[in-house]
Amino acid sequence: MAITRTHPFFCFLLSSSLLLLFLLGSCNNYRLVEASGGQTANNQHHHVIVVNSLIPASTCSPSLKGSSRSRTLQVVHKNGPCSPLDLQKKTRSYNLSQILGQDEQRVRSIQSTISQQQLVEDSKAKIPAKSGRSFGTGNYVVTVGFGTPKRDLSVVFDTGSDLTWIQCQPCVVSCYQQTEPIFNPPTSSTYSNISCGSAECAQLKSATGNSPSCRSTCIYAIQYGDSSYSIGYFGRDTLSLTSSDVFPNFQFGCGQDNEGLFGSAAGLLGLGRHPVSLVSQSATKFGKKFSYCFPPVSSSTGFLAFGDQAGTSSSGVKYTSLLTDSRGPSFYFASLNGISVGGQRLSIPTTVFTSSGTIIDSGTVITRLPPAAYSALRSAFRQATSSYPSAPSYSILDTCFNPGGQSTIRIPKIVLHFAGGVDLDVDASGIVILASSSQLCLAFAGNSSPSSVAILGNTQQKTFEVVYDVAGGKLGFGAGGCS
Repeated sequence: MAITRTHPFFCFLLSSSLLLLFLLGSCNNYRLVEASGGQTANNQHHHVIVVNSLIPASTCSPSLKGSSRSRTLQVVHKNGPCSPLDLQKKTRSYNLSQILGQDEQRVRSIQSTISQQQLVEDSKAKIPAKSGRSFGTGNYVVTVGFGTPKRDLSVVFDTGSDLTWIQCQPCVVSCYQQTEPIFNPPTSSTYSNISCGSAECAQLKSATGNSPSCRSTCIYAIQYGDSSYSIGYFGRDTLSLTSSDVFPNFQFGCGQDNEGLFGSAAGLLGLGRHPVSLVSQSATKFGKKFSYCFPPVSSSTGFLAFGDQAGTSSSGVKYTSLLTDSRGPSFYFASLNGISVGGQRLSIPTTVFTSSGTIIDSGTVITRLPPAAYSALRSAFRQATSSYPSAPSYSILDTCFNPGGQSTIRIPKIVLHFAGGVDLDVDASGIVILASSSQLCLAFAGNSSPSSVAILGNTQQKTFEVVYDVAGGKLGFGAGGCS
């Protein structure tokens, strides 16, 4: 039974350039070393960084923190040397401009989805569904097991998506190339398709943005912000997160037409709030609680933990309120209310943040701020780095300077303030991006509209254990989670 192709295929062109020296799999993947004395009283509000340490490492140095526990999943950057997606460690090149371009598409899709929902609420009118839940794909992967007997597959995990899906044989229309063998449902004794008229099939519309179709079995379709997409059968099978965390009858997409910018991952693990997400389907055991930690560099590892394992890898986790918002019920909202640069809180009215709202997202790379907030941050950062020659903008990054051949650089600390007195003291690896040997850029960007939702991206989350206690309505940050 064929599935009609309804979406265009966009090829991802990998290009070799000078940026390969500085970019191995991420727009901010370097082995960062702070010079001795960087934490003295004189520099308590600044980071002092050895410039040579900004060149990325080419070998994997796993972190022993968090991921050493038996009931957590190891998190790796999909393009880094620790990734299982590059088993032969082939040399690959990545273009920062492409990475930032894809990130911009994802952000626009998230903001468009939220703004459209606001229009529905304001007008009480029904807006037709778009071609899909265009959230784009993240850049961190975990390995989980599908089927009986278990088949280990590496999937991107994403808090901005709900539906979990993997590529499946016989690839009726098309499958992109993935590292591991493609899952074959008939070889699993526990796989079954979900019927068209079931309640499970009906919930796909709100999970994907598309109404499911019916070809004797339920058919899902989901498209992402970069025009990547997956279409296939909606089915059930056993999902094995760890040897002791096994979920029979897990609902997921079995993709028969999959094209786009998924790299060589087998699919996607959805960690949003919708009933079809892993968070909801595992709620009986895990209580809708999970945490993750992104490593400071692509050559190291982090972790993804669930249930009572979440929030235990870092001491002193501080919690702010985890909010819900009718504009985006699947997203995780939090109350960002201020920013400090170099120890000085910026004069930004709290209404700047409340007018837009803020979500935290594992798949967005660069944090997006309301225009007024970003303008204040940019001015303070430029003033703090005014001793360095300015450098041209790079893509969406408009605040860059030239290290000027110096062996060390000094940048101000940036602290994001949340409701309840919770402060996120952004790690040095989350403040700047090395675009070239003469361009070091602030790793934040501004939204074009004051009403567009702000997004806390994964670059600024690095090294923290980020705890989502969905049932308890709390979002936590624990320093040193996987640094």
